[in-house]
Amino acid sequence: MTVDAFDYSPETIAIAQRADQAAFKLGVTKGTERSRAVLAMAEALKFSFDDILEANTLDLEASREMAVPELILDWLKLTPQRLESTVEILQRLGELSDPLRRVRSADYQLQDSQTYSQLMPLGVIAFVYEAFPELAAIAAGLCIKTGNSLILKGSTEASHSNAAIADALTNAVIEAGLPVGCLQLITEEHGGSIRDLVTQDEYLNLVIPYGRSSLVQQVMRQSTCPVLKSAMGNCYLYWSLNGSLEMVQWIIIDSHESAPDPVNAIEKVLVHRQANPSSLAILCNHLQEEGFVIKGDAELLEAFPQLQLVQNGEWESAYLTKTVAFKLVDSLEEAIDSINRYSSGHADCIVTDSYQESRQFALGVNSASTYINASPRFSRNPSRGDSIFLGMSNQKGHRRGLINLESLTTVKHIVQGNGRF
Repeated sequence: MTVDAFDYSPETIAIAQRADQAAFKLGVTKGTERSRAVLAMAEALKFSFDDILEANTLDLEASREMAVPELILDWLKLTPQRLESTVEILQRLGELSDPLRRVRSADYQLQDSQTYSQLMPLGVIAFVYEAFPELAAIAAGLCIKTGNSLILKGSTEASHSNAAIADALTNAVIEAGLPVGCLQLITEEHGGSIRDLVTQDEYLNLVIPYGRSSLVQQVMRQSTCPVLKSAMGNCYLYWSLNGSLEMVQWIIIDSHESAPDPVNAIEKVLVHRQANPSSLAILCNHLQEEGFVIKGDAELLEAFPQLQLVQNGEWESAYLTKTVAFKLVDSLEEAIDSINRYSSGHADCIVTDSYQESRQFALGVNSASTYINASPRFSRNPSRGDSIFLGMSNQKGHRRGLINLESLTTVKHIVQGNGRF
């Protein structure tokens, strides 16, 4: 159904127009200027800790009065440590080399000319996020670094926190000399809905939703702009007959350590039917001691009545808590089929000592990332490499896998003639 222009929030349209105008100027700024602005954002955030934490306290108090779920409260709550981690990410972003205009050889060459490609900004990006107020700063750092304007649309539960963070960041980028409008927050006062924002395809080049599956699906349904779909939770692990109990145990626990959002948490474990029951009992007991809720299918409950029964619909849904469900399968092929049918499709694992099984799993599982005897634990600021990650994408469209600086760029092909015609 087509929505007429007069149905849109005028304020949202104005914000999108300003972002579009700023994107043209921002896209041609020097890398040193954008890096300096990101470092200024880090400093502004550091000096605004007290104001941000005070605003966050207001959000938490209001959310508790409105009986907001504990999961969202955990995502919403800011601590000095979470803010310090965000500042560190911005500082690291500011120190990375410029991701734009890197020259690459083209896959083809035309006669009497030289063809090459360069990474360029996308233009205007909208970030629609649920709770997680500090993610606004990380998204802003990634966008400014890549020469993109950013429009932030946070959830009402975090309205005070979002405003305090956005104020600090916008003042920093303006003082750094970047164009006005390159970083904006849509507030409740603007009156615009998610639909109003994600249908501004005349001005927006990409929408990134971040939060529970319901939010991501809402954006996917309503958006007329390209969407970089993120995913969280409901990752699967297949425990092969020759796989190590200790390895499985470590991977499950470690994957849940990416607080506050368990992006790549293992929530479902497929166990070969011929596995040693005592090994499974040891694993379940250890996970319960670590504070996990353990569930199982009807067949497993006959042998382990202490488990909770997995209900219909849970295999394809994320718990987003320290909950793990177990299911028996007859073979690796059945495990791959189950993962392709039910998992969120962004990070799935196998524990096996068989090279053949590991290759079959890696090629057969239709996920953005597969992990072989390795923890999928997600880190926004990994200790190795030169990348900062916003999240994980499970789609096959614009980008797939880890969302980093390059995910927010596009490729421009340039053909340089030699003067012959």
